[in-house]
Amino acid sequence: MKFIYLLFFVLVLSCRPVPQKTHIPVPKQGLMVYLKYSTDFKPMISSHRGGGDIPGYPENCIESFAFLSSRIPTIIECDIEMTKDSVLMMMHDNTLDRTTTGKGKIIAQNWNDIKDLKLKDNAGTLTSFKIPTLEEVLKWGKNKVIYGLDVKRNTPYEKVVAMVKKLHAENYCMIIVYDANQAKKVHELDPGLMISVTVRDMKEYERHHEAGVPDKNMVAFIGTREPNKDFNAFLHQKGICTILGTLGNLDKMAALKGDNLYRNFVNNGADILSTDRMVEAYNAIK
Repeated sequence: MKFIYLLFFVLVLSCRPVPQKTHIPVPKQGLMVYLKYSTDFKPMISSHRGGGDIPGYPENCIESFAFLSSRIPTIIECDIEMTKDSVLMMMHDNTLDRTTTGKGKIIAQNWNDIKDLKLKDNAGTLTSFKIPTLEEVLKWGKNKVIYGLDVKRNTPYEKVVAMVKKLHAENYCMIIVYDANQAKKVHELDPGLMISVTVRDMKEYERHHEAGVPDKNMVAFIGTREPNKDFNAFLHQKGICTILGTLGNLDKMAALKGDNLYRNFVNNGADILSTDRMVEAYNAIK
């Protein structure tokens, strides 16, 4: 009889779905090794603004990051604004109007006056979630996600890099920049940081090279159009991984024509897909 019970228990366990490992542990050798291109690099998903298109889950919100990272292994692309009293907080817009119950420019607000505002999802549905600070986000994300930190115009790179260093988050954060001068500045602030650089053609690559940004510090954002296979092959020869922004038109194309398009993008040299259709894209390329 004991044998029968044991056999039944084993059968029940064998029928249960094996939970998928979705969290990304802090890379022991750092992002320069983890995000260095090689022929066995496994394509990844970057969740644009941390998943604001999911009903009930606002963009740039820890609860949204948690929801996504429990379902797929993901890079969280998120945005940093700064308040009047220099608190680094998570917000894409420079005003509170679209995504919160507040109003007005963030740079004109003190943190204590806005920290209890409620967030809205992209459809305008009110939630119980609040605006997180960068410090809270970095503490939460350790051993769960990799971050792509998009530093908005009113926010000094110096303060963001200082916070990353303070929390020893260098090995799971890359800093997003938009030109070679910004990339040079971030590299000078901390030569150990990975930088997401906008490199869509040879001229943009050469500008970063001339600015003194090493290949080993670069992840190349290659734009929001279908990838150029030859240029991506050049970046791969340099050991540089590529990020394709499928957010917008390419996501719409995949939704219309089929999610197998995401695999085509990867076959043409896109290593990381920055998307608003995170789960669909992941299921297509995993």
